[in-house]
Amino acid sequence: MAQQAISRKYIAPVRILWQQGEVKNSEKLLKEGNGQADLANKNMVFLKNTGSGTKASILLDFGKELHGGLEVVTGMWGPNKPLKVRIRYGESASEAMSEIGVKGATNDHAIRDFTALLPWLGKIQFGESGFRFVRIDLLEEKAELQLKEVRAIYTYRDIPYLGSFKSSDERLNKIWATGAYTVHLNMQDYLWDGIKRDRLVWVGDLHPEVSTINAVFGYNEVVPKSLDLSRDITPLPQWMNGISTYSMWWIILHYDWYMQHGNLKYLKEQQPYLNGLVKQIISKVGEDHKEKMNGTRFLDWPSSENKPGIHAGLQAMTVWSLSTAAKLGRILGDQETELLCIKAVNGMKSYIPDPNGSKQAAALMAIAGLISAEKANKEVLSVGGAANFSTFYGYYMLEAKADAGDHQAAMNVIKEYWGAMLDLGATTFWEDFNLDWLPNASRIDELVPEGKKDIHGDYGAYCYVGLRHSLCHGWASGPTAWLTGHVLGVKVIEPGCKALQIKPHLGDLTFVEGSYPTPYGVVKIKHTKMADGKIKSEIKGPKEVRIVRN
Repeated sequence: MAQQAISRKYIAPVRILWQQGEVKNSEKLLKEGNGQADLANKNMVFLKNTGSGTKASILLDFGKELHGGLEVVTGMWGPNKPLKVRIRYGESASEAMSEIGVKGATNDHAIRDFTALLPWLGKIQFGESGFRFVRIDLLEEKAELQLKEVRAIYTYRDIPYLGSFKSSDERLNKIWATGAYTVHLNMQDYLWDGIKRDRLVWVGDLHPEVSTINAVFGYNEVVPKSLDLSRDITPLPQWMNGISTYSMWWIILHYDWYMQHGNLKYLKEQQPYLNGLVKQIISKVGEDHKEKMNGTRFLDWPSSENKPGIHAGLQAMTVWSLSTAAKLGRILGDQETELLCIKAVNGMKSYIPDPNGSKQAAALMAIAGLISAEKANKEVLSVGGAANFSTFYGYYMLEAKADAGDHQAAMNVIKEYWGAMLDLGATTFWEDFNLDWLPNASRIDELVPEGKKDIHGDYGAYCYVGLRHSLCHGWASGPTAWLTGHVLGVKVIEPGCKALQIKPHLGDLTFVEGSYPTPYGVVKIKHTKMADGKIKSEIKGPKEVRIVRN
């Protein structure tokens, strides 16, 4: 299959958030441009430095997070020589106003703070990052800069949103759409975790992203490309990304991808690596049936200091991945691998570690069948509601709550936790978020008022301290896949979507409608709650897809 081209779109800013020094006609930049310098030299924006006082500067807001670069079109000034400027991209307004090294501001992965020369009567384009805000400072001591246009170069895959979700709760609708858009931005040459920082293929982080892609976009080449890259750069006995669980996620990803798309030929290509990986995982299980994984012992960042919780989570991930590998062995006709996995799983289920209060570990243990979902939900997941949820493993916490039948509480958590990011001005979901950050926090789309906390610069930990924190991280998209799977109620039960189970859980919603992409076309679904509380369902789809109701 030919590689899909990456598209570009030019976007004008939507508002001038701030300016200083001598700046005239700045509102002209809000008009749609044509990207062409011309001799008419009309409607110019002027930034002028007289050699004393504050340098002319401007802060632009492009309205939503974008992946891409910047195009600047200039006018005529005298003398006709290039002028030096400083350009800063920001996912938040505060990041665009930052200094490298202060509050975690960096140029890691993508250069987002740099000096450049702007041509006289010309056009120039600058490199890619993830951003919503751009600050431009004229650095020359005595000079006048004329700007005709400053446009974001939005770089993206021009693909349709085949899946959809609309309910009687507009907050849930917006959360679904924001998760979908977050992943869409990260579907670049490969499936990245972040568009500013972590422009890399992290295999564990792929799982929520691929779950969202299956629910929204259907097949896309970026998924097998990323799975294959991870395999090819990780010869055994290495772990993918140096993390044992990330190699386990690779197994689970291949099962989910096969169930969605039914490509047995592609699955068979994975068999040699899969068989070796299975043996490697089993070799790290002791005779006492306890996992003893080497490499980085990691679930997600917020759980990384809870060592007993990590052990419980690794025990569960080992069981889940080997149980999944047994299914793949059956599909591939590989009885040896299937029986090897079943034997290991049966032994490991005789040892049930304590999750030590970790919602991450409890969720995995429920999904893997080490403890009941009801027990995990009552004793750990429901404690404190959305407290101690995380952007990555929050998806699995929601999944375990659904397995326990606690759908309404899961929807409440989605609205409280992911919805809080929207309340702070987010247009994409973040690498991490904690409800404890909320008191007295400023929005990301405003300059931080006196006396308020900088939600971007003042928080974050581990590898994402302060402004290094990514505000567009694909692993945070779990609610999109979850709402499609449990509220709209779609579950793939035969490979290639040849059969879908439709089992909605509306909770306090009065209706939900949407669509789900399959290899044969889109299935359209609408559920309406009747006066007697019963659900009326209308489902239309391709004849090749068998619908199993409830």
